[in-house]
Amino acid sequence: MRLIQTIKNIFKIEDLRARLLYTLGIILLYRFGKYVTLPGIDPSQLVNLRNQTSSGIMGLLDMFSGGAFSQASVFALGIMPYISASIVIQLLGIVFPYYQKLQKEGESGRRKMNQHTRYLTVLVLILQAPTYLINLHRTLPATAFVLQGPFFTMSSVIILTAGTMFVMWLGEKITDKGIGNGISLIIMIGIVARMPANFIFEAGTRWRGAGGPIALIVELILWFVVVLGTVMLVQGTRRVPVQYARRIVGNKQYGGVRQYIPLKVNAAGVMPIIFAQAIMMLPTIIAGYSSSTSAFVIAFSNMYGFWYNVVTGLLIILFTYFYTAITINPVQMAEDMKKNGGFIPGIKPGRKTVEFFDNIMSRITLPGSIFLAIIAILPSIAVKAGITSQFAQFFGGTTILILVGVVLDTLQQIESHLLMRHYDGLMKSGRVKGRAGSVTSI
Repeated sequence: MRLIQTIKNIFKIEDLRARLLYTLGIILLYRFGKYVTLPGIDPSQLVNLRNQTSSGIMGLLDMFSGGAFSQASVFALGIMPYISASIVIQLLGIVFPYYQKLQKEGESGRRKMNQHTRYLTVLVLILQAPTYLINLHRTLPATAFVLQGPFFTMSSVIILTAGTMFVMWLGEKITDKGIGNGISLIIMIGIVARMPANFIFEAGTRWRGAGGPIALIVELILWFVVVLGTVMLVQGTRRVPVQYARRIVGNKQYGGVRQYIPLKVNAAGVMPIIFAQAIMMLPTIIAGYSSSTSAFVIAFSNMYGFWYNVVTGLLIILFTYFYTAITINPVQMAEDMKKNGGFIPGIKPGRKTVEFFDNIMSRITLPGSIFLAIIAILPSIAVKAGITSQFAQFFGGTTILILVGVVLDTLQQIESHLLMRHYDGLMKSGRVKGRAGSVTSI
């Protein structure tokens, strides 16, 4: 079989084999850290915390941390503070000329921005860790805390901060010496780790329910349809033809060929969902610090409610346009084409080319943003249809986009190693397409 032969080819390549084993070792180390509970907490009394994170927004946070959140682990805060810091640094590139300059300085600028991202991550962790400890004190019984007082608080804040920074370091090591984008893989592994248990629970519920195995089969078919639709969204592009003028320099000919610029239907990736969910978490945070039970707080604290999902969908569409606008610069694209002697057939260079790119991106971003919004609210629709909240999380939202995107990008890197050694690729027809080339950007 082709699959078996491809696996054999993967392990024949020494460098690829070493990278895969290294990645596996780092992932096992990360998963082991999930079971290391914070010093001073009795791990046998975490039942209330697990119940709190079984569904809803807390369940989403627990899933992104690979279950460490509900274990009161040293890795409880996961990698999300780093993701939040990365988003802020990217947004600063729009406002401040200093960061715009760093973005254009290549590798040196990237290293400087990564350094600033780490500093900001530490600041976010110092603010977020005490909030996590407050939630522990409110959720767990007093007997669960072996240690009390300022010493426990200070030491736990330091340990939680160090835990997330260590996870960041593990992700960077995977990127440097392993396969795939390390940060993305760590998030994906945390999601995948919960998948078997949630599927078994859903299968048991369906088997004992009125629908029986037929209902389970229908659910699986719908899940594969959602995955297929997400793959189409991730890989969907609109190709724009670019004609390069024929130039002769000395005895060599340059240009005179037609190429295509692939403009992605979903250029923003998973970022709009992350932005929208971050804003929609504010009512829950406010409710946690106050005794308010107003209709507004109740409506926007229920992630399966009507108004919560309507506002989330609208925010995702808005942020998709916003993030596409800051990541794709039509003016820069038009200038680069002009410098290289390229032009779009039938379109004048300069301002007309900029307007053409603007129009194309507006047209393809609208259906892409609507589809992204639908995928984001699918878990809520699945819950309303009777699917358990644990398994419904895999029917859409950030989880399915991350799973599909990271798997495609990792397979693309493996295929690149195979093709460089003149082996067959992973796909019989065509090459594996990732979200943004060889690495993923979350």
